[in-house]
Amino acid sequence: MAAPMEVVVCADSAGQLWNCAVFDLHSGTNLFSYRGGNSSARSLTVLNGEFILGAQLGKNFINVWEIQRKDQLQQKIVCPGIVTCLTASPDGLYLLAGIAEAIYVWEVSSGSLLAILNRHYQDLTCLRFTDDSSHFISGGKDNLVLVWSLTSVVQLDSSHPPEPRHVWARHSLPVTDIHCGLMGAQARVATASLDQTVKLWEISSGEMLLSILFDVGIMSVTLDPCEYFLFCGGSDGNIFQVSLCSTHLSREKTFQSDNEGNQVFKGHRNLVTCLSVSMDGTLLLSGSHDETARLWDIQSKQSIRTINHKGPVTNASIILAPANMFLPDSRPAVPLPRFSRHLNPSEQGEGTESGGVSLRLGPSSQALEETYLEKAEKLYSLMCAVTDKSVFGDGENTKVRVSELEEEVQTLKKINKDLYDFSTQLLTKPS
Repeated sequence: MAAPMEVVVCADSAGQLWNCAVFDLHSGTNLFSYRGGNSSARSLTVLNGEFILGAQLGKNFINVWEIQRKDQLQQKIVCPGIVTCLTASPDGLYLLAGIAEAIYVWEVSSGSLLAILNRHYQDLTCLRFTDDSSHFISGGKDNLVLVWSLTSVVQLDSSHPPEPRHVWARHSLPVTDIHCGLMGAQARVATASLDQTVKLWEISSGEMLLSILFDVGIMSVTLDPCEYFLFCGGSDGNIFQVSLCSTHLSREKTFQSDNEGNQVFKGHRNLVTCLSVSMDGTLLLSGSHDETARLWDIQSKQSIRTINHKGPVTNASIILAPANMFLPDSRPAVPLPRFSRHLNPSEQGEGTESGGVSLRLGPSSQALEETYLEKAEKLYSLMCAVTDKSVFGDGENTKVRVSELEEEVQTLKKINKDLYDFSTQLLTKPS
């Protein structure tokens, strides 16, 4: 049987059977179980397609499993406090944890703690990255939603502490969930709150695009990939579908069921804590405190599968299946290092046994090797200049220079052909 393209990852607060489990999206078959502890809400994440990380419920450490080694816990990351939310950047380079009212930012390759952000006034509840890893969004019990630029957070100049790009303060009660759409820094962000509203924002401008009022507090929110519909999980167990293509859509509205796409999914008996939509936009996954996760057909609003748990569901999401998940003999390209708990490890006695010096390189393009396209553009400019000179008869030196440039062109063509042949062999190699 071919490996599934998308899988369901679920976790509950009981942890009696497993910490988290992976199910086939279409058949419901239990593919893998990761044992050891139990994960708190919004704290289960996949790192670089090689590790699964889950913050231990009520404890100050993060459980780590290699994604293809599911039998036992491989590692624990000790943190300065209880982790209330956790996320990894899509590019696998950074790890964020909400601890009390602070955001801790680690560099995955070195384990260095790069920044501690203290702009929230109460505990954090959720953290989300944009799909291009350029920004992340934080929400907390202080009713605030903050948008951060990652480059400003990991800057080298410590004399200027990073500030959020946007501060969204339109909620009147704690923020319960955040969903970030596609398109990187141009993405739309949906935020849910106990104030019975869901708000839609635009990162680029910082403007609020839409505010929807419900009859109950909203515990979870998500968008379909095309952003036609907004799905909101209520504290009463209902899931509300809001059409974003309605002809009567105003900036502020009250939810009402109608025939234009505003509908209600009924089936859960307790608050809905997790929502996720499949890649093709046809299936909706929900997790609830009624100890079930349900898979819904979006068009018919019918529950097509129920996954029973032993406790309230804390995490449930549909993800693209990492390739390593189905290769039992594979290993991570780079093992996880020891994660620092202090901004300056040397002062706290951390990392001194290695005797190394950790360097964080800035984003300067001068330090990077020229790409093939940059070399080709430079070569083209030089050849144009030589051609101009040849009009005026530059003699023997011009001929020598032209010969050198032609040799370099041949070398670059050979490199390009070798890269093409290697890529072709890699893509056509049987699995």
